[in-house]
Amino acid sequence: MMGGRILIVDDDETGAGHLRSALARRGYAVALVTSGVDALAWLREQPADLVLAHARMVPMSGTELCAALRVLQPELPTIVITGDSTLASAVAAIRAGVFDYVAKPIDLVALTVAIERAIGQVNLRRELAGLRDAPVAAPSVGALVGRSPAIRAVAEVVQKVADSDTTVLIIGESGTGKELVARALHDSSSRRDLPFAAINCGAVPGGLLESELFGHVRGAFTDAQRARTGLIAHAGAGTLFLDEIGEMSLEMQVKLLRVLQERRVRPVGGDEEQPFAARVIAATNRDLESAVVARTFREDLYYRINVVQIAVPPLRARVSDVLMLAQHFIAKIAARTGKGALGIGATAARLLLDYDWPGNVRELENCLERAVALCADDEIAAGHLPEKVRDAQRARLPVAVGAPAGIASLAEVEHRHVRHVLDAVGGNKTMAAAILGIDRRSLYRRLAEGSGRPEVA
Repeated sequence: MMGGRILIVDDDETGAGHLRSALARRGYAVALVTSGVDALAWLREQPADLVLAHARMVPMSGTELCAALRVLQPELPTIVITGDSTLASAVAAIRAGVFDYVAKPIDLVALTVAIERAIGQVNLRRELAGLRDAPVAAPSVGALVGRSPAIRAVAEVVQKVADSDTTVLIIGESGTGKELVARALHDSSSRRDLPFAAINCGAVPGGLLESELFGHVRGAFTDAQRARTGLIAHAGAGTLFLDEIGEMSLEMQVKLLRVLQERRVRPVGGDEEQPFAARVIAATNRDLESAVVARTFREDLYYRINVVQIAVPPLRARVSDVLMLAQHFIAKIAARTGKGALGIGATAARLLLDYDWPGNVRELENCLERAVALCADDEIAAGHLPEKVRDAQRARLPVAVGAPAGIASLAEVEHRHVRHVLDAVGGNKTMAAAILGIDRRSLYRRLAEGSGRPEVA
C-alpha cells in the first residue's frame, strides 16, 4: 500500500468508524467528519490526499461537496460512496468532478484499488510539478540522471573505481547509456583533462579496425599514403573506450590481447613498439560468458577486460527514473530547438511509466524529441507520444489482497522478484545478479529454492 491521508465525510458515524479502522489497518492516515460543512473547515486547516464522501448527507450531499472541492481544491481527488448505483447517479458524480464512486455494500478490495489509483494520480501530479518548477538536480556522477537504487548502485561503483587504473567492462542492453557510464568514469578521474578516445568495434569493418586502433605507417597497405596515429596512441594517458567489444573478430581479439598484456602497441606495417598508458574501458550488449563457451570470444581476453564489471540496468528496471529522465530530455531538447519551458501532462506521464522501453534510454529520448517537435502548447500531452507508447500497457505482477490463503510467502515474493529481474534483462544472469546486488552463486540458489529443483547455470 502506498499510504496517504484520507478524510472520510459521512453522517453515519458508526459505519464510517468501521471504514476508518479498516483503512487505517491498510496503512492510511484517516480522519473523520460528519458533514460537508465540517469537511470544508477541516480542509482549510490541514491537507489531505483524498476525500471519501457519502453521497446522501444533509444539508450538503457528498456530490455537492465534491463539486465545491472541484472549485476550491481542483487537484484533490474525491470518491463518493453511494447506495444508488444507477446510471443517473454515475452521471451526476462525473459532472461533479468525482474521481470514482463505489456502491454499497462496500467491497474493501475494490475501494482500496480506487483509493490507490486516486492517491497515485495526486503523487504523479506533484512529482511532475516538482520536476517542471525546479531544474533536475545535477547528477552526482558524470551525466547519470536518476535516483533509483539501480542507477545509484552504478554511480557508487563509478565513484569507487574512477581513479584507479583498473580495466572496466560495462555490460547492458543497447541504449542503456553504457558510453555515459564510461564518460562518467573518465570525468570523475584524475584523467578528466586528458583525451577520451572512443571507438565502436562493431561499426568499423574488420580490416580497418586494426589500423584505427593501432595506427599505421606510410605504405603499410595500398591506400596508406601517409602515417596515421591510432586511437590507442591518441588516448595517451587518458581513457580508451572500446564500445561493443563483443563484435570484434577472433583475429583482432588476439592482437588486442597482446597489446593489453604488454601495454605496448605497434602500428600496422611498423617495426617499433610504443608504450601506452591509457586506462581501458570496454562495453558490450552481448553475454560474453556465453560467447566464451561458444568460442566466439576469447576466454583470456574476457578475463583481461573483466577486472571490474558494471551492469547498466535497462530502463524497465528503473521505472522510478523515467519521469526525471523525461523532464531532463525535454529541457535539453527545448533549449536546443528554441522552445520555452515544457512540462508533462499527467496522462502522458502515466503512459511513459506504463511503457516497457525496449530501446531503453535512447528510445525515451527519441520519443521525447518527437513530442517536443509536435507540442504547440506548454505541456507534453498523450497525443504527442508515438502510437506504440500510447497503446502499450505494462505487464504487472498481481498482488493478492484477499484471504490469507491467497497471500504469497516472503520466499515466494523473493523468488518472483528474482524471476522478474531476470526476465527484465533478457535472461542475462550476470546482469540480473548485479542489479539484485548478489553474486551469481546466490542467484542460482534463490532460483533453485523457488522452483524446488536445481538451477542449471
